[in-house]
Amino acid sequence: MRRPRVVFVSHTGTMSGAEMVLCDAVAPWRGATAFLFEDGPLGQALQERGLTLVHARHGAGLSALRRDGSLWRSIPLAGRLLATVLALARCAKSHDVVYANSQKAFVLSALAAALVRRPLVWHLHDILDPAHFGAAQRGLQVRLANARATRVVVPSTAAADAFVASGGRRDLVEVVPNGLDLDLDGDPGDPADLRRSLGLPDGPLVGVFSRLAPWKGQHVVLEALARSPGTACLVAGTALFGEDAYAAGLHALAAERGLADRVYFLGQRGDVPRLMRAVDVVVHPSTAPEPFGRTLVEAMLVGTPVIATDAGAAAEILDRGAAGTLVPPGDAAALADAIARVLSAPPEIGDQVARAQATARARYGAARMQARLADLIRRAAGGEGDSAAIPEISADAPARTTR
Repeated sequence: MRRPRVVFVSHTGTMSGAEMVLCDAVAPWRGATAFLFEDGPLGQALQERGLTLVHARHGAGLSALRRDGSLWRSIPLAGRLLATVLALARCAKSHDVVYANSQKAFVLSALAAALVRRPLVWHLHDILDPAHFGAAQRGLQVRLANARATRVVVPSTAAADAFVASGGRRDLVEVVPNGLDLDLDGDPGDPADLRRSLGLPDGPLVGVFSRLAPWKGQHVVLEALARSPGTACLVAGTALFGEDAYAAGLHALAAERGLADRVYFLGQRGDVPRLMRAVDVVVHPSTAPEPFGRTLVEAMLVGTPVIATDAGAAAEILDRGAAGTLVPPGDAAALADAIARVLSAPPEIGDQVARAQATARARYGAARMQARLADLIRRAAGGEGDSAAIPEISADAPARTTR
């Protein structure tokens, strides 16, 4: 029997965490279709993975709708939204499963899948709570999921619990942790040599790796640095979804706190694992619960100590603090104390890093995620797909890392 024909749907062409997961998830699905609302780096990445691209003629700009805003703001775009739903329905009609990779993609996919009676998988990459979504949007998403979704995939129990707390049906939910592989070339060499090759300073150095947004908490790190004389920080990432004012505010805050010569704003980078190896500590400072934490897993895999806020999935990933250091969200003083403690290199840090690396390899490999998602898609299609028709993936395969 043939494998299911899948159309993967994304509202954005920008590459962020959810889009990186999608690129890893589609690896076994060469020949499948990607329906994108807009053009961008994501489309190129999916095409390189063997997917056929379909662009929504009226989809450009729909990603600008704020997920925490009022639904009334979407009314002027009603015509374009309807046209996109109809285009997606026409595309879905020739497929067996619709796979929505974001909240905005899911809302339109739910309507399109209903029109052509196709099963719908929603990969929910968010925490459904008031910190991220307006009440009306949460209500709409949950009602659509309860009525139309065949399965709701989430990356952590924190995301699952938030979905259920918002009124979602627990029987729809399947927790599939995000998986990734880091293919690092050869021996990383001496960290000091690596720093010099990257133009980074000597001395204590922490790193923050995420897009620039208020809830990502880069401002808390700057406040902690003001309490940490002699410690420098690199900030890798840029404002992707209209948070330019926040990004400018970070530069202003660094100057105001006298940190301009200790904070290195690097912008968007494609060599994050190398940068993580060059720093002494990776800080994950989100002030609101995270549904997962890709940068946490990356840091664990490369063997760099991690400090993260105790909110959302971070505690799950870090084994409740056994594989990293947890601090309260938004607490600059606690973060400064944690940075000083880790930089002092107490004996237990070595054991913590070793456990983190083993945990990341065992739980968060791409092959494990791909195998579980492939099985879920087959089940959503009603068992129509033949497992032999999909490239064989071992769910227990470790992440490919070289040290």
